[in-house]
Amino acid sequence: MLVVRGSREFLLEPGATQETDLGVLELPEDVEPGTVVETHLGEAFEVRRLRGPDLFDHLERTGAPMMPRDIGLVVGHTGVAAGDRALDAGTGTGVLAAYLGRLGVEVTTYERDPEFADTARGNMETAGVAGTVDVRTGDLTETLDDFAAEFDLLTLDTEDAPAVVEHAEELLAPGGFLAVYSPFVESAREAVEAARGAGLADIETLETIQRRMDFDDRGSRPSTAGVGHTGYLVFARFRPQFGSPS
Repeated sequence: MLVVRGSREFLLEPGATQETDLGVLELPEDVEPGTVVETHLGEAFEVRRLRGPDLFDHLERTGAPMMPRDIGLVVGHTGVAAGDRALDAGTGTGVLAAYLGRLGVEVTTYERDPEFADTARGNMETAGVAGTVDVRTGDLTETLDDFAAEFDLLTLDTEDAPAVVEHAEELLAPGGFLAVYSPFVESAREAVEAARGAGLADIETLETIQRRMDFDDRGSRPSTAGVGHTGYLVFARFRPQFGSPS
C-alpha cells in the first residue's frame, strides 16, 4: 500500500509501522485503499493502491531500470495485452516485467545475477504480480532450446541481445514482436543486423528523447535540467511466409 500526505510517500504492508516526522504511523491489517489513517500525533495520511508509475519510485533498485516512457513505447508499438506471453532477459529491478504483469501478460524473465533475481522476485510481490511474472536466475542464451515458438513478445535488455535475436523465429509465435532496449547506438545496430539475419520484418529503431517544459512569467521553453535521452529501442516482428502469391 502507498501511504501519502502531500509530498510524503511511504510503501507499507498492512500491519506495518512507519516512523515519520509527523509521528508514528501504524497501518491496520485490514486497511483498504482510500482509508485515512493517523499517526500517534493525530496527523492524517491517505492509503492508496500502488499504481504503475509508483513502481519506478518505490521498487528496490539493483541498477538503472527502464524509464516509464521506454516501457510505454514497448507497450504501444507491440500492442502486448492481457493473455499474451512474454519472454524477457535482463530483469534487473524488474520494472518492465512488473508493468507487463500488471497488464495481465504472463512473463518469464531471466536475470543472471542471483542477488538481482532475488530482489526482482521481492519487487514482483510488491507490485502484486508474483503470480504472473516468473523470475528465473540464469542466462537465457543457455536455455533457448527449452522454448518453442510460444511467445507473443520477446524483450531484451542485455549486452548479448543479438545472440538471442538470432533465435527469434524459434521463440516467437507467428505475428509476435521483438523489442530490444540499449543505451548505446552500436548495440542497437547489432540488434538490427541480427534481426535482419533472422528474417524478421518491420524492423525500426527509435531513440527515446523526452523534454519537460518550463512555464513562468518570462515565457515558456524546454527545461534545461535533466537528461532527455535514455536509450534506443529496436522493434521487429515475426511474419512467417505461408505459401507463395498466386
